[in-house]
Amino acid sequence: MNTIKTDLAHLAGASHETILASAEKAKEAFERLYTIVARLRAEDGCPWDREQTPASIRNNIIEEAYELVEAISDRDPPHVREEVGDLFMLASMVSWMYEQNSDFSASEALEEVSQKLIRRHPHVFGESDADTPDKVVEQWNLIKEKVEGKRKKDSILDDVPRHLPPMERAYKLQKKAAKVGFDWQKAHGEAENPPDGLWEKIQEEIQETREALKTDSEEQVEEEIGDLLFSLVNLARHHGVEPSLALQKANEKFARRFIHVEKAMKKAQLPMDAEHLQQMDLYWEEAKSQEQLTRKSENQ
Repeated sequence: MNTIKTDLAHLAGASHETILASAEKAKEAFERLYTIVARLRAEDGCPWDREQTPASIRNNIIEEAYELVEAISDRDPPHVREEVGDLFMLASMVSWMYEQNSDFSASEALEEVSQKLIRRHPHVFGESDADTPDKVVEQWNLIKEKVEGKRKKDSILDDVPRHLPPMERAYKLQKKAAKVGFDWQKAHGEAENPPDGLWEKIQEEIQETREALKTDSEEQVEEEIGDLLFSLVNLARHHGVEPSLALQKANEKFARRFIHVEKAMKKAQLPMDAEHLQQMDLYWEEAKSQEQLTRKSENQ
């Protein structure tokens, strides 16, 4: 902490004091959170919390991360604050579990990441002159290899974790490959974005999927649908769209409209079944129209 205080000394007085005061409050709040987590895991604590293991709450961590992403996308600061807190809570719980097993402590984890940030930012805390994002990334990777002794990857794709959700992994694999020029290129004078070749690839994958569906091979159908999805991720990337976020919004939109259909059908005393699909479609379009009117009024 003393090193960081020294490095903050060049800031204007108000900024300097504000940062230190905020850090002190964060320290106190984390101490309270960590104490509560330890209490919940005590012998006379919460039966559910005591039963958990790092493995058992892995999915909780993923779910909370997605909820934080959603809150950020919704531009909802109070919701973001809540989800950030939930992630802190889960990280604290995992940390305490390992501390209980004498593997490492939370303080060791925090100190390690702090030292890593300082070590990998010599342009801020040292004498390096990396002054562009690309130079910073290049320097970061060089420090990992030369200073920290981390083995250089056999492939640039090795940096993409295998445990990522498939759609996110596809997106990151494509971005990595694109950095070395392995990407769809526009023809000379072509103004469209994405390139025509990508559109043609998507049409090709659609046709191959339709052909696969005529066969009895589940494996072939699975492969072609996978290829089609991979191509659609490429389309999203070329438009600067995060596919997982786009799909998340589509999921929320579907759920919102379907709930409207359920409520309308219940009010009309009609069952939700295939025989009443036409009525359900009408209520779906009603929900869609209401959303469009609301969006239009918000934009005025």
